[in-house]
Amino acid sequence: MIDITRKLYIGLQLNLGLSREEESLVGLQDFLNNDLVFIHTSARTSEEVFKQVAAKAMSMDMITDAFLEKVTEREKNFPTGIETERFGVAIPHTNPEYVKKQFIAVVTSQEGVPFSRMDDTNAQIKAKAIFVLGLNEPHTQLESLQAIMAVLQNDDKIQQILDSTDVEQVIQSILA
Repeated sequence: MIDITRKLYIGLQLNLGLSREEESLVGLQDFLNNDLVFIHTSARTSEEVFKQVAAKAMSMDMITDAFLEKVTEREKNFPTGIETERFGVAIPHTNPEYVKKQFIAVVTSQEGVPFSRMDDTNAQIKAKAIFVLGLNEPHTQLESLQAIMAVLQNDDKIQQILDSTDVEQVIQSILA
């Protein structure tokens, strides 16, 4: 199912008319923040995940008041659940105007949080790794999506993220 993510990335690149040279060289480390890593969330729904992330991002003045509503609405209209060979993952996001300061929140769940699949909106996956993108620049969105795709294509890396017991381990697993 990773082919879907590749198609999404290529589609975004084509829609924006950007070449590889024009893409920002910004890496994930620039957007990962210890305060926005949630290990083994107790959230049972995507909406609860969004509330958890939005509450923290709002307290850090990273999002507008409309972020929570808009990320929830976008997920309902354009689901982001992806099934890798071994795991369910999700990459929810919303429009740039709802993001003041860019971030990528990482949420892990032992039981998995239901998300509708990107390629079949009638089917659901249990996302154990969720990357909530709070990005507000087209170049950054493309570069970050490409970097996240590399993580999603590596089930061993996803397993490391899920096995992590502290925030630094999660971040190091993503960046390794």
